[in-house]
Amino acid sequence: MSDPSATQWKATLVLPMHLADGAGDLLQWAVTPEPVAVSTIELEEGETWAVEAYYLDAPEEAELEKLLSPYFSEFGLDMPEFQIEQLPDVDWVAKSLEGLKPIESARFFVHGAHDRNLRPAGKHTLQIEAGLAFGTGHHPTTFGCLSMLEEITRRRKIRNALDLGCGTGLLALALAKLTGQKILASDIDPIAVKVTKENAKANGLGPLIEAVPAAGFAHRRITEKKPFDLIVANILARPLVSLARDMEQHLAPGGEIVLAGILNRQGPMVESAFRDQGLKLRGREVIGDWVILHLQG
Repeated sequence: MSDPSATQWKATLVLPMHLADGAGDLLQWAVTPEPVAVSTIELEEGETWAVEAYYLDAPEEAELEKLLSPYFSEFGLDMPEFQIEQLPDVDWVAKSLEGLKPIESARFFVHGAHDRNLRPAGKHTLQIEAGLAFGTGHHPTTFGCLSMLEEITRRRKIRNALDLGCGTGLLALALAKLTGQKILASDIDPIAVKVTKENAKANGLGPLIEAVPAAGFAHRRITEKKPFDLIVANILARPLVSLARDMEQHLAPGGEIVLAGILNRQGPMVESAFRDQGLKLRGREVIGDWVILHLQG
């Protein structure tokens, strides 16, 4: 993937708030067409949001419709029309991050470089620059995972954890801060692996983060390091269902799993897939249209 400053095209959808996050996730994870960045922006109307996807080459509207039509069909809706436009030669990824405000949880303060001066005393601080990877902590699923990991690590000692589908590495970095242990992170996107390593180094956590490219659990290092006390996977519902058996097989007895990227209506489907593998639901947290699941072996 090229330098984000070379981005030339933007595709925009204007949607009701409850549809924006799901559409944005589908665009973000698409291979065809592959985006440089995806953002969701609240419009003045409050209940209406713009979903913007940035591309190096002009995206075909037919490809975008093929990708998103099933999603809108689930809601009984027709595919809305995309606005596709060519952009001047500007670093739109950087611009999309400029307006992001810091995120504060019970034990963390997550910020961009432009908010370094706002860092409070008494909390773990993480500087995350998303670049070409997904996950700055602003999405409800990422924030929900962060809060759940805080609760788990307060209750038990975690010695061996995996962040599956790490994106920017935010959750892996948080686990390193919370546990003081070396954390294994993986992502199907090599760009995300690179960004995770860069973010680890920038936050002084380089020695504690090992990041590898992997589709699911298919990597030598994941096999070597199993079984895991804790696995966190913030991806999408259907990939989680397909990974349920592998996840159980890589989990230590009594180990815990945090799953996210799941719309509320998809929660029962994901719970059922993991229940079939003998995992018990410990809890769920609902944030808007999203649910974060906490399971244990």
